[in-house]
Amino acid sequence: MRPSLPSVLLAAFVLAGSSLAPALAADSHKPAAAEAGSSDGFQLPPLPADAHVTQSTTVDGKTLKYTVTVGSLPVRDGKGKTTGEVVFTAYTMTGKDRPVTFALNGGPGASSVYLNLGAIGPKKVNFGVEGDSPSDPATLHDNPGTWLGFTDLVFIDPVGTGYSRALVDDKEATKQFYSTDSDIKYLSRIVYDWLVKNGRMGSRKYLVGESYGGFRGPRITEYLQTRLGVAMKGVVLLSPYLDPAAYHDENVSPLPWMLTLPSIAAAHLEREHRLSAEAMAPIVEYTRGEYASDLMRGRSDPHATDRVVKKVTELTGLDPLFVKRSGGRIETQAYLREVYRAEGKLGSRYDSNVTAWDPFPYAPHQQTGDPILNGIIAPTTSAMVDLVTRVVGWKVDGRYNALSYEVNKLWHQDEDADKGSVSQLREAVANDPGLRVLITHGWDDLSCPFMASVLIVDQMPAMGDPTRVQVKNYPGGHMFYSRADSQAALTADVKALYGVK
Repeated sequence: MRPSLPSVLLAAFVLAGSSLAPALAADSHKPAAAEAGSSDGFQLPPLPADAHVTQSTTVDGKTLKYTVTVGSLPVRDGKGKTTGEVVFTAYTMTGKDRPVTFALNGGPGASSVYLNLGAIGPKKVNFGVEGDSPSDPATLHDNPGTWLGFTDLVFIDPVGTGYSRALVDDKEATKQFYSTDSDIKYLSRIVYDWLVKNGRMGSRKYLVGESYGGFRGPRITEYLQTRLGVAMKGVVLLSPYLDPAAYHDENVSPLPWMLTLPSIAAAHLEREHRLSAEAMAPIVEYTRGEYASDLMRGRSDPHATDRVVKKVTELTGLDPLFVKRSGGRIETQAYLREVYRAEGKLGSRYDSNVTAWDPFPYAPHQQTGDPILNGIIAPTTSAMVDLVTRVVGWKVDGRYNALSYEVNKLWHQDEDADKGSVSQLREAVANDPGLRVLITHGWDDLSCPFMASVLIVDQMPAMGDPTRVQVKNYPGGHMFYSRADSQAALTADVKALYGVK
């Protein structure tokens, strides 16, 4: 089965099945609002005032001195009552005409820590690659791929994630925060309010969103343009989940299988040290040509399935019998067990070449969590809590939620949620001829596969300049930036978007 919209977790992480739910079973009796600060009479102390500290990082031999600010902004309802508080972490430098970039991760239920301490912030903690251990020291070090050299950075934690919190009960919080439409409206207002509070309305403005943050990105951009009067100069979408509907109807439509086959083939090429854009090009063409056509022929052409099985076996390196029994339609979780079954391991849907031991290898279905998802919570949480409370000195009495299962459980899909964000992407680009969009993916990602974005952008009208919306792919998976070479390539592409020489 393909994931429904509210089951997309992480940094946009998609849940790898219901077996992940017990990971937070000990906290399942606590309402999300109580975790955050207010429910059934339970009240945490007020959030502290904004705190600041000066730090430095070294990038390409150059020292960058910057200010870290941890603070909060209120969310108010139509009557002016404060119903929530959003915590942000901002990195700013002195200098004339510096742009500002707002960053959001996904979930729903993920804080912005993954983009902050993994991808673009000035400091980094190791996570997300083969061999990482969650019990390794969560030590921050200079991030060679930080964007701080050419833009200020503001990381936003949606309500229920990080230290951000609802001040209403779960029912009201679901209405005001944990639904598709309200999520876009209040987060857009947070961007607006931060700009006003900091006197930055005249700055060039950019937005970066990862995974479900990539779903948010076009919607927030279009809402800011048309409702709040704030125009983004550029948008960067990392491993975005743009069109949930594309993952459905696998019994008839070839599209769900078209989205994942190239990523499975890419992982096979990488294991053989043959992965490159040139090697992937014919695979992409086969997928949207002969593969799609043969799947649609079904039993009307007795040889179609044989052709599919032969080619898919060749592209994936999987057991021919497994491919045959799958009809050339490789289901993601079945593949992640099958490809490493002989080793007693599992692959991750966020990067299928990152593995962990399978503690239940003889069970009919996967009984444990995703290898990457299980390994990132400890280092990112430990590093972020230390940065906020010790380094910056923002002393808060509360738990830091890097990834909230409670928010994800409470999430409500609005009527148009399954329509995705493609319409808003088109509208935002049409509204502003100066807007540029960079969509980025890791070749190996099976949670938000690159092929979806390739097909989506191919169907968009050029609107004067087809290069205004581009798709770039890099070695790695959902968090491809955890690999040094891929992070460097991403940074170079982003600099081009920002016009940095």
